[in-house]
Amino acid sequence: MSNNAGDYNDLLSDDLTPEAGLIADADPVLFGRALARAMTGAAANPAGATRATLSFLATLTTAGRAATDLVLGRPVDAPISADDDRRFSDPAWRENPAYFTLHQLYGAGSRYLKDLLAVSRLDHASRGKAEFALEFMLDAIAPTNGLMTNPDALKRAFDTGGLSLLKGVRTMVDDMVHNDGRPRQVDTSPFTLGENLAATPGKVVFRNDLMELIQYEPQTDEVHETPILCSPPWINKYYIMDLAPGKSLIEWAVQHGHTVFMISYRNPDASMRDTTMDDYLIYGPQAALDVVADITGRDKVNIVGLCLGGALTAMLVAYLSAIGEDRVNSITLLNTLLDYREPGELGVFTDLGTIERLEAKMEKKGYLPASEMRGTFDALRPNDLIFNYVVNNWLKGLDPPPFDILAWNSDSTNMPAEMHSWYLRACYINNELAEGQMELAGEPLSLKEVDCDAYIVAAQNDHIAPWRSSYRSTQLLGGTVRFCLSSRGHIAGVVNPPSPKAKIWLSSETPPDPDTWLKTADESGRSWWEDWSEWIAARAGDMTDARPVGSDVYPPLYDAPGEYVRATAD
Repeated sequence: MSNNAGDYNDLLSDDLTPEAGLIADADPVLFGRALARAMTGAAANPAGATRATLSFLATLTTAGRAATDLVLGRPVDAPISADDDRRFSDPAWRENPAYFTLHQLYGAGSRYLKDLLAVSRLDHASRGKAEFALEFMLDAIAPTNGLMTNPDALKRAFDTGGLSLLKGVRTMVDDMVHNDGRPRQVDTSPFTLGENLAATPGKVVFRNDLMELIQYEPQTDEVHETPILCSPPWINKYYIMDLAPGKSLIEWAVQHGHTVFMISYRNPDASMRDTTMDDYLIYGPQAALDVVADITGRDKVNIVGLCLGGALTAMLVAYLSAIGEDRVNSITLLNTLLDYREPGELGVFTDLGTIERLEAKMEKKGYLPASEMRGTFDALRPNDLIFNYVVNNWLKGLDPPPFDILAWNSDSTNMPAEMHSWYLRACYINNELAEGQMELAGEPLSLKEVDCDAYIVAAQNDHIAPWRSSYRSTQLLGGTVRFCLSSRGHIAGVVNPPSPKAKIWLSSETPPDPDTWLKTADESGRSWWEDWSEWIAARAGDMTDARPVGSDVYPPLYDAPGEYVRATAD
């Protein structure tokens, strides 16, 4: 991967996510056992294993013939192509006989092990873990990760007179000492909260032990009557919704005439070990509703929820319905799962045994450390998020790039033990919300009772909240739903201002089957921000004079982004 923002934008379309750290127990023992079972399962299928072995031998024979042709200057027909893997983009992998042969051996061996796994007889959970472990192992042993077997790194060492190697060694030692042995992914030095991250002007108008509530200053003379409350995830910090000028959904909403409030959650520590999801509901968005009502004088709000914050939004409205309160005018759910039957790549980590091991870890500290979540997050995309930086930073002596989304991603949070355990079991194991079996704060929750209008955004390449799983929310909620499929992935699908690359699919109908919906949906070269602006404006009431920030009861306390967001993890 080259060291430029364009390439990182491509990476973001699939990989960065507040949900990626849900499970931090990428336990080598469990995954090693899964690999061992896979090999045993392959041996139990001798016919399949024999076919895989014969195919492997045939590939080696063809590769040997191709290497000979390369040496003799004849046309080469390689069985393993280097064109579809950017790690092997250097011409030496195609033109140098030694590197050509090394790549063919690596590719043939990788294919053979995957073929053996494919014919092994495994249960679904074991197969998922074995696939994950095998991919990670193959990525780790790729020849591009070694200095002498990486022609690009060797060329750079030669061109710099060895200075790149010296710098790479210094960087590696520093990462070993100060970054838990992981290569740094981003240069965070150009970024400062309140200046070029989380920079939309506002004031903290309320604070309790769980969250601060920010009210953003108006940027138009008139605003819509109905305010917006933003419900972010607390797996990462809120400002992915207020990333940077020009990339901020909050800035966009404020500039389009909305009074916007944002919840900023406290970064948990050991004192919050017993904090429950009930607490997040009652002292998070429900408490925020009281403050917003006092400041704006409006009985109802429009809520925008992201990821886990979107799930909590749906839980909140179902809870309010259960206690007889009608306080929410509409909800917007961004890359949110309400039905967890098919949770994407995190399904590899959400079997009961893995969760029990995670609970034992959390019991010791009272929370799940952010560093462990980062480890799992990186392991989900090891080539892009680990070994790419091993090569660039350590072997080639390059500096990691300054990039706002990666800076946000590195600013991680802990997770309270009690809440996290409950969430994993209730949602990922038991799927209680979708099944109508969830209870919060003493009340049974029914999504069919969420009868306000809903706007649901899913991302086409989202592997954490797969769009088809997100689409199931259209069948669970009781109100009128507009479903918007956006291009890109879990985070880039949210940080998605209008641009020539933006693309969405929309349909006026929401049939039960997502693929049926897709066949009838119309493609548009717009950002979902633009479509949502029209939708939310129609549900935000008349225009009125812009409101002051705060009220007599809730005066401004200090400038946004506040104090909770500045707390570091661990």
